[in-house]
Amino acid sequence: MHHVARAVGAAILMIWASVTLASTPETKQTQSEAGAKLNFLFVVFEDMGPRIGAFGDTVATTPVLDAFAAQSAQYANTFTTAGVCAPSRSSLITGVHQQTLGTQHMRTRSPSSLLSSGGPISYDAVPPADVKAFPELLRKAGYYTSNNGKTDYQFGEPFTVWDDQAAEHPWRGRPDNKPFFAMVNVLETHESVIWPIDAFSMNPLVNIVRLRNLWTLSGKEQITDPERVDVPPYLPDTPVVRADIARHYDNIAFAEKQLAQMLDDLEADGLADNTIVVVTTDHGDGFPRMKRAIYDSGIKVPMMVRFPDRRDAGIKHDRLVSFVDLGPTFLSLAGVDVPDYVQGQPLFSQSPAAPRDYIVAGSDRFDGMPEYQRAIRDERWKYIRNYRPDLPFFQHLNFRDQLPTMKELWRLHEEGSLTPIQAQYFATPRPEEELYDTTTDPHEIQNLAANPAHTDTLTRLRAAYDAFTASTADLSSIPEAEMIEAMWPDMQQPETAPVVFTVNGDSLSLTSATEGASIGYQHGENPAWHLYTGPFEIAPATSVTAKAIRYGYAESTPTQYTQPQ
Repeated sequence: MHHVARAVGAAILMIWASVTLASTPETKQTQSEAGAKLNFLFVVFEDMGPRIGAFGDTVATTPVLDAFAAQSAQYANTFTTAGVCAPSRSSLITGVHQQTLGTQHMRTRSPSSLLSSGGPISYDAVPPADVKAFPELLRKAGYYTSNNGKTDYQFGEPFTVWDDQAAEHPWRGRPDNKPFFAMVNVLETHESVIWPIDAFSMNPLVNIVRLRNLWTLSGKEQITDPERVDVPPYLPDTPVVRADIARHYDNIAFAEKQLAQMLDDLEADGLADNTIVVVTTDHGDGFPRMKRAIYDSGIKVPMMVRFPDRRDAGIKHDRLVSFVDLGPTFLSLAGVDVPDYVQGQPLFSQSPAAPRDYIVAGSDRFDGMPEYQRAIRDERWKYIRNYRPDLPFFQHLNFRDQLPTMKELWRLHEEGSLTPIQAQYFATPRPEEELYDTTTDPHEIQNLAANPAHTDTLTRLRAAYDAFTASTADLSSIPEAEMIEAMWPDMQQPETAPVVFTVNGDSLSLTSATEGASIGYQHGENPAWHLYTGPFEIAPATSVTAKAIRYGYAESTPTQYTQPQ
């Protein structure tokens, strides 16, 4: 099966390289009855499955999230496109699956210059030319966009996406009371916050994270009894594992206070009545066989949408939602055209699309650990295709191996003390196909792919997956080095062409010869980079500095123009 994928890879790469994705209108959504532009607060907890009381978890201590859920439409069948942060985030921010963007490998570039990314070289993926992060499209439409520092899209950090990508406050830094889109990432639920803080590693990044945790968790209380937690059958039921799960619950209880503060700030600033608040997580819990997996434990996340008028408050919706749907949803709610290249669909619009039949997810290289899996799921059934059945599910991975639960798995594996369910994740070969009934088997333990009673379901989902891959480029079907070479000829990062100024009287136009380049400029004495959206007037003796960026390329050299007296 892997050879079949490799054979079509060159053709897929040619299609990817030649794609020009036009931004034609799809649909618009009325802003509000008063006609004012809506604000958006988008809160993303890290490494957290649906461990919320309102989503049925009886162990969770989440009064803030529970109260927010009571005010919100709830989407319990929301799925990320990957079980790990950066690939998932790249698809969220663009509305395009990571394997189409070339952002599927975790990571393309290491966050530390002392470490290898695990790939052939450290690189930034180069998406098709017309692909833009949806906050940039909102910014183009007049929104102030902010992020609290967690970008990590695998195609670099284009300076045109955010007005402030390290905002001290989500919206209070905006000028002139502009409408805002603020994305806040809550780090205190991250996998690394479960690590013990008193052990140091030869890995400098691990040590930096541990030191950060000492500060981050100041004031956190221990409130969860390890004896009360549920241990899934694919993890060993030992005191070590129970302690880790209890610590994760405590981290969630500690972290939700940030959401409470933001909601209070909205009220204090008089913005609650004109702000849509969306709360979700970037993928499943930060435990083995959850994070990095495309089982539901890795990709099924809670999502809550609070409208100013509290429509659908407390109502649970069963429709399938993919992370590629979030970008077009925000755009349509803001009245911004949804580009044709977007692979998702808006959830709320004047002409809503029919609910999707399937969601698709993928798993690829993690640091130096090779992997290649794909999954497709309907409301009940999950189909997984393993392109590397020769590899065990669990391989040594430095970051994951810091977790006491993973250390416990390795210890019991070496002792031969794991249950058959747990031991299968260390075994080879893996089945080429997996099929699960998520209703009767929510942990996805019993593979039904070889069961004749489910042949029709297997055939249907296999055909659905094949149809998706036939219509959607999957750059994992070729070697990573070949993909990089197509994006970065001779393995060197291309540089965006510099900005050229064209003057027409007192009007100034900016262009770059690089296809798909975004342009930003500084005007007069204002040091802020403005997103260029079209010609603008320039006063005599005024200087403009501009630079351009195509996602995945290096920024252009800044150029300057001064209008004569």
